[in-house]
Amino acid sequence: MSVGIWINLNLLNVEQNNFPITHWSEDDKPREKLMLKGKSALSDAELIAILIGSGSRNESAVELSKRILKSVNNNLNALGKLTISRLMEFKGIGEAKAISIIAALELGRRRRTEDALELVKITSSKAIFELMQPVIGELAHEEFWIVYLNNSNKVLSKSQLSKGGITGTLVDVRLVFKNALEIGATALILCHNHPSGTLIPSDADKQITKKLKIAGDSLEIKVLDHLIVTETSYYSFVDEGIF
Repeated sequence: MSVGIWINLNLLNVEQNNFPITHWSEDDKPREKLMLKGKSALSDAELIAILIGSGSRNESAVELSKRILKSVNNNLNALGKLTISRLMEFKGIGEAKAISIIAALELGRRRRTEDALELVKITSSKAIFELMQPVIGELAHEEFWIVYLNNSNKVLSKSQLSKGGITGTLVDVRLVFKNALEIGATALILCHNHPSGTLIPSDADKQITKKLKIAGDSLEIKVLDHLIVTETSYYSFVDEGIF
């Protein structure tokens, strides 16, 4: 342990031993609350306050965190999209604190992805949404993915097929089924995102779905559904009766 860290820890211990909680600085209260009551007892602002450690002369870490959250309508997904420079526009947030916030939110996003992978069997369009939203739901560009399944509808693999601009993406039909044959998939689900947030399928979406379904039928590999994913919702071709 470095001397600096040792000194800071000992100073914290001195403060805690000599002053009641009600006399602690506002910045220390979220940490103590987490220790005494557990992480679920803390608000989003209090958790962020722990990340940044301190506020400014005229504003506590908690109040600063509340102000940052208010700027994104208290939406953690929106907060995760803020850049370092945007976060540094808030008085009291320097580069190190901005990086801490971004890193923590990215870890949360990756955790959601890993949790989704535990959905070993696909039983509904919602299950696909939960699997793919952390992957493509918040992207600013369009990506086309394939989820490959075995004959029990268990996920064998998910693979990015193409990556394009915000106006669209290209799909290689041959590659879709080459991958399916290589891993022994008997079914697959198409999935792509709409960065615009619209859930209305385009003519191109409908055409590629039909093209892949016909190709799959000839190879006895079923195309079970096609999902359009946005940040908060999805559109299922099967659920909407156009598959």
